[in-house]
Amino acid sequence: MKRTLQSEKSEKKSALSLLIVVMMTSFLTTFTGSALNLSVPAISGEFHAGAVSIGWIITGYILASAALSVPFGRLADLYGKKKVLVAGQISFTACAFLCSFAWNIETIVAFRLAQGIGAAMIFATNTAILVAFFPPEKRGKMLGLSVSATYAGLSLGPVIGGVMNHHFGWRSIFYITAALAAAAAFLAVFRLKEPAETTQDMPVRQKNGQTGPAPAEKKRMDLPGCLFSSAMLACMMYGLSSFTSGILPKILFFSGILLFFLFLHREKNTEEPLISLDLFRKNTVFSYSNIAALLNYGASYAVSYLLSIYLQTVSGLDSQTAGLILITSPVFQTILSPMAGRLSDRFSPFLLSSCGMGISAAGILAFIFISENYPPALIIGALAVIGIGFALFSSPNTNAIMSSVEKKDYSIASSVTATSRSIGHTLSMAVVTTVVALTIGNITLEEAPHSSVLYAMRISFIIFTVFCAAGIFFSAKRKEQKS
Repeated sequence: MKRTLQSEKSEKKSALSLLIVVMMTSFLTTFTGSALNLSVPAISGEFHAGAVSIGWIITGYILASAALSVPFGRLADLYGKKKVLVAGQISFTACAFLCSFAWNIETIVAFRLAQGIGAAMIFATNTAILVAFFPPEKRGKMLGLSVSATYAGLSLGPVIGGVMNHHFGWRSIFYITAALAAAAAFLAVFRLKEPAETTQDMPVRQKNGQTGPAPAEKKRMDLPGCLFSSAMLACMMYGLSSFTSGILPKILFFSGILLFFLFLHREKNTEEPLISLDLFRKNTVFSYSNIAALLNYGASYAVSYLLSIYLQTVSGLDSQTAGLILITSPVFQTILSPMAGRLSDRFSPFLLSSCGMGISAAGILAFIFISENYPPALIIGALAVIGIGFALFSSPNTNAIMSSVEKKDYSIASSVTATSRSIGHTLSMAVVTTVVALTIGNITLEEAPHSSVLYAMRISFIIFTVFCAAGIFFSAKRKEQKS
């Protein structure tokens, strides 16, 4: 009895430690980027760096994390989720510390690329290890808390980053990131347990009429598949994000498409693929949920970017006031995501995420009618609607994805979901840059006439509303397939 109580107490401590680690890393991976955005002018001034070089501080991190998430997901499924998560945390921490001592633009870009590699390890395992540890009836609640921490990072990043940059300089953002990341890594190393395999996940042997768990076959990494996957995503995402800026991005984008078909051919004809194509072909819940996620992120990511331009150039608000208006959505997402996660444990995650997508579409639809005298209260209201919709979509959709795969595929499923998010972000910004290039031309949005800016915004919001409508279709189709 005493041992049982001690065991239960130990399990509770492990569960709490795991939740703290996951929430801290979820917070930090988004906080760093959103806080750093406000420091770009200061970094540019100190290092006398141009716009292209400065852009790589953000772009390099995103590309590295997106391109390597799937390989690290496979690595985690083969050799252990905790090992990859801890390695990612240590790498992320070390690179944050090194960024704070960067002596020129080249070094900070290199350290941010390396930090993106650490983030890829975290993205591949954070959700997977959380889902593997907790039973299905608590899964949505825990995913809701993790998603809430993600949006807390997005919400607090501009606020804390602005204060830190103003009073202590841009390097202080990396100091605080490194300190918090080191605490999470320490907790992971000494308090986190590797999730145990369940009986149904283990192969079975039969000997002398008796059955029992057999030693698992040693699997190998599909290194050519890793190279194709990483190169494909890097080329496609960079090409898409800079498609209108010259011939090289176009070449890279179409090279990425070619690599995609080579990757499919490789995965179809190898015995130990990086990712089994059956995960997409036979598991419609998994494939449709990831498409819905990509479309949702594609519809929502650039909304704050467009509105920041509108609020400052058209409405004439200062950056601080504009920032306070724009945190409306992430604040609602932070507050409501845990509730949405708990609801997905009790009700259909398919229905909840479809409703969330529909609510987000309604909020984005309101911006199609944006004008020079659009009331600030209406902007705040529409952003609140988008935040509510996204909260209802995100954690239930992730719950649906992770519940649709076997335990042995948790990390690869987590990494595919993270990659869908990154592609959605890139697609969203690509829509804006393409629409601006076609409607305004090669001048800055600050220099363009207000009527042209508003026209470009309306077209972008129409496209984003169409993305949401397509996402609702895939959510509903997924439900049909599931039932």
